[in-house]
Order: sequence, then C-alpha cells, then structure tokens
Amino acid sequence: MTYRINAFVRALAAAVLAVPLLFSPTWSYAQLPSLGDGGDMSTGAERRLGERIARELYRDPDYIDDPVLAEYVQGIWTRLLAAARVRGELTPEMDDRYAWQVILGRDREINAFALPGGYLGLQLGLIAIVDSPDELASVLGHELSHVTQRHISRLMAQQSRMTPLMIGAMILGALAASKSPDLGGAMITSGQAAAMQGQLNFSRDMEREADRIGYGVMTQAGYAPQAFATMFEKLQQASRLNDNGSFPYLRTHPLTTERIADMQARAQLNATPPLPALSLQQAMITARAQVLSNPGVDALRAAVAGASPAATAAMTPARQAGALYAGALASMKQRNFTQARQLVARLTPLVAGDATAARLANLLAAEVAWAAGDAPRVLALVDPAAPGRPELVLTSEARIRTGRALDAAQRLQTWVASMPRDASAWQLLASAYSAQDETLRAIRAEAEAQVAHLDYAAAVDRFKAAQDLVRKEGTGREPDGHIEASIIDTRLRQVQLLLKEQALEH
Repeated sequence: MTYRINAFVRALAAAVLAVPLLFSPTWSYAQLPSLGDGGDMSTGAERRLGERIARELYRDPDYIDDPVLAEYVQGIWTRLLAAARVRGELTPEMDDRYAWQVILGRDREINAFALPGGYLGLQLGLIAIVDSPDELASVLGHELSHVTQRHISRLMAQQSRMTPLMIGAMILGALAASKSPDLGGAMITSGQAAAMQGQLNFSRDMEREADRIGYGVMTQAGYAPQAFATMFEKLQQASRLNDNGSFPYLRTHPLTTERIADMQARAQLNATPPLPALSLQQAMITARAQVLSNPGVDALRAAVAGASPAATAAMTPARQAGALYAGALASMKQRNFTQARQLVARLTPLVAGDATAARLANLLAAEVAWAAGDAPRVLALVDPAAPGRPELVLTSEARIRTGRALDAAQRLQTWVASMPRDASAWQLLASAYSAQDETLRAIRAEAEAQVAHLDYAAAVDRFKAAQDLVRKEGTGREPDGHIEASIIDTRLRQVQLLLKEQALEH
C-alpha cells in the first residue's frame, strides 16, 4: 500500500532527523539525559526540541496562518489550558517554560499531534469533520494531555540507552507513523530500525491516560462529555470508509473498542443533555476548513455547485449557511468575485439573527472585497477598532493600501505589545513602517517576525542589517531613531543568546 507524504510530514522528518544536533556529539550513552521517573529530560530541553520541529513546520508550505480558523482554535485551546491549570495537570514550571501554541497545517488529512515543549500540530482536515467545538476540544484535550503528562519524554525513557539519532527516529515515528514505506526504509538504512520498532505509536497505556485526563480537562472547561465518544465514533467510521492513508490520526492513535466504550461510559455517568445541533458558526467554520484544505479546481467547483438554490433548498439553516459560505469562499479562490458577492448576499440575511455567525459572514464579505482589490470597501465593512485578530489583519492591510499606514502602525504596535508571538502582525507592521519610509523600524519588525517563528538565525541577520543601516545613515532620518537603535542592539543580544541555546541540551 502506498501512502502520500504531505509537506507537513516532510518538515517533521527534516526536523526530527536533525535532532542529534541538539545533543553534544561527544556524549556517550552514559552521558545521555536521565529520562526515567524523577529524572526526565528538563522542561527547557524539551522546549528546545519542540522549537526545532516547530521551526520547520513554520517554514513549510503547508503551514497556514488563517486568522479566522486560528481564532476559533485558539478560543478552544485557551479554555482547555485554563481547565488544565485548575485541575493541576499544568504545573507552574510547565506553564512558564512551554510554548502552548497550536500550529495549523492546510492539509485535508484528519490529523493532530503533540510535540515536545507545548507545541501541537493540527491539520485543517480534522477541523473540517467536526460538528461542534466540543468535538475538537476532545481531540485537543487528548493531545494536551500527552504534553502535560510528558509522554514523549517518557517514551524516550523507555529507550534511554539509544543514541540521540535513534531517539530522533523514535519521535518521528510517534508523529508520522506509517506515512511512507520509503521514509521508513530510509530510517532503517540509517540504522534507526531499532528506534522505530515498537515506538510508532504512543503506548496503549499512554493513550488511555491521555483519554482519561483529556476527558477531565475538556469537561472542566465546560465542553460536553459526549463529544469525546462521538468524535471517537466519527474517527472510527472514517477509518472504515477509507484506508488510503488519509487518516493518520487513526494510525498514531489506534482506537480500540475498549477506549471507545470507556468514553461512552464516562459520558453516561454525567447527566448532561445531548450535544446541541450543528450551529451556524460551526457550519461556517467547517466549510472554511474544507475549502482551504482542498483548493483543487474540482473541489472548488463542487463547493460552488453545492451552494446553488436547488442544492440548498432542503437543507437546515445551518447546513445552508455552511454551503453558502463554502461556495462564496470557493468563488473568491477562483476569482469570480461577482458570484462570491452574490453568495455572501444570500448568506447575510440567513445568519443575521446570530451575532457570531453574522460576524463571520461580514468578514467573508470583507475578504472578498480585499481579494477583488477594493480596499475602501474593506474599511467600510469592518471596524478597524474591533478587537478580533481577523479584523486587525484585514483592516491593517486595507489601511496600508489606502494611504493610512500610520493608523495601521498604531493599531499594530498595540497588538504586538501584548501578542509578541504574532508573526503576521509583525510582518504587517513592517509593511506599515515601510509605507512611511521608516526603514529602521521596518527591519526590526521583520526581525521580530522571524523571532516569532523561531528562526533566530534569520532574526539575527535582520537585526544586524538594521545596525548596518544605522552606521551608514545614522538615526536622524526617523522619529526616535536613537531609541529604536538602542532597542535593536538589546534585542540582537537577546536573540543571539537564544540562537546559542538552540544548540544546547542539559
């Protein structure tokens, strides 16, 4: 059987096979970190290992920073983290040292995976099959529990006498099991077969532990207990219908009858009402994930056809909203802006009574206007002062294009002050500064965008470019240039230290 290797997995392979670089090449087996109970890899070392993998994911063409979907996922993720703190699953040290970031991939594969150091990978294909935030919370809660229980570190403990190269192969196996016979063959050729054997998946005990703790976290966060069981059933059904490699979550997280029955029993013990019907918001979010994860011409045409009056006539309002949203977004991707506007016009009155859904429809209308080159229309549709990140991105782009870069810069400066890991916001800020001929500030913002994506080497290059500019032209051309130059010097030293730490393992 042949499995397709997507770009996300190639990035994982490149990153994890480079894991030995995190270890001193002079270490002997006896010098490897003690990874047993009470002597696990330090949280700092685990964070650096996760950063190495995450950096490759950020560079990969499959990485997507979609403000609408990222905001939706982040809302769920934030609630789960808060619940894990309340339950004591998230220790203060872990809370402080780990990243706790979800990285989205645009592939339509149904997949999610935990990485060391608090990073999670989530493919749009998984978002595209859920019918409620509760179902996605069950998956994220499970993966969060793999991290809080330090399962990757504990897997390493089982193989603590391996060379670092073999440990790297073991992690890759845990993340991308059965993705490709060729990839597996390459590992075997490299002497890594021992690491792969028996380590392609988290152990069943670890899976049960992640189920149990993840269930507690998601219910503590206020999500419906039944969602865990319904998501399991949905994934199990998907595996029965398709065995072409498109469901790697089922391969790295094997679902047993025992695990499904356990979640069903737990849900029955909680006297709660059934899961709510599909909401307008969820239908639109699911539609967005479906279109963005499958941008082929045939899929886009099918989405448009599915939004026709004949196709939507017998649908529930939520299903209609999803179909119209998908059709409008697909039309926009095909640059048929007239058709996209017509579909948004049909969608808007349908969702008018639901504030959250109406916001999504309005953002889609603004997105269509932006894609059509109508920046003034974007600003007419979206309030630049609105607190949401999708509004921030759209209005910042529109303000820069319409000669209001100063307004955009002021809003973005406030945003990155509280959200310094938002690489897209930093990049927009760089564009706003460039539009005002504030080159020094633009270069620093570009450097901060690289820092946010963990590419410290690239960030150092940009900070040094800023220093070179100061040496050549001085700081008099820009407002507060001397202050900016001082910030650049300080940030360069800080990032140089981070770059050195990337090569260390305690």
